Amino acid sequence: MSLQFASALFISDLHLTPSMPLTAQRFFDFCEKDAPKVDAVFILGDLFEYWVGDDASSQSPFQQEVKRALANLANKTKTFYMHGNRDFLIGSDFLKKTGMTLLADPTVVEISGEKYVLCHGDSLCTADVGYQVFRTWVRKSWVQKLFFQLPVSWRRAIANHLRSNSHAQYQRGIRNSYAQNQIKTNVTLEACGAILRAHSGSNLIHGHTHLPNHHHEHLGEQRWQRWVLSDWDLDHPESTSPRSNALLINNQGVRTLDLIKT
Repeated sequence: MSLQFASALFISDLHLTPSMPLTAQRFFDFCEKDAPKVDAVFILGDLFEYWVGDDASSQSPFQQEVKRALANLANKTKTFYMHGNRDFLIGSDFLKKTGMTLLADPTVVEISGEKYVLCHGDSLCTADVGYQVFRTWVRKSWVQKLFFQLPVSWRRAIANHLRSNSHAQYQRGIRNSYAQNQIKTNVTLEACGAILRAHSGSNLIHGHTHLPNHHHEHLGEQRWQRWVLSDWDLDHPESTSPRSNALLINNQGVRTLDLIKT
């Protein structure tokens, strides 16, 4: 599939959940007002805080509301979705009902004449060996089939347990060694360089790390630019500054949109 557009918006890591209503409302406004202004919208994973199956979403009024917002958006502009580490179980039924097109991780796109390699970003965190082993196993189709055979309530309990464990491990890592934990949970130059070499690219866009920035990087003679997408959080100002950003690419170049101020 060759993807070429004159303009596009990129978002990721919204972690939508009913317990974050301000973040969810900004997403609904984004779908209604901001996103239709460009030729394509790319959601690079972790749209939801967790996803335990398309069948479970029918029991969630909140996820149904998100589905309707996405379907309305897809009627106005091309909308693409890439699995994240929290919602990689989003399946064909949900995608069909929203009108979104699923992208492989990674995918190459051309926006306004420039080529970009897109990925969620978790596959680039190769310093976290334990996570990479876990990621390999949970992406196996037979493991997912076994998971889907469990009752929805069990699946939700497992997802909540995994989220709690992940948060606890992150907090322990910070207490033991903040610097080491930052290295472990961030992408590596080696992984970024490898994915760009594999796709003959020099521009990389990803999310996952919650460390929004624009980097100019190199590894030996290889040089590239890397844009890290922001996570969204308008509901916890006591712990961090509110965040709601998108990356815009058009004939004027690449720039970050602060969606709180728009």
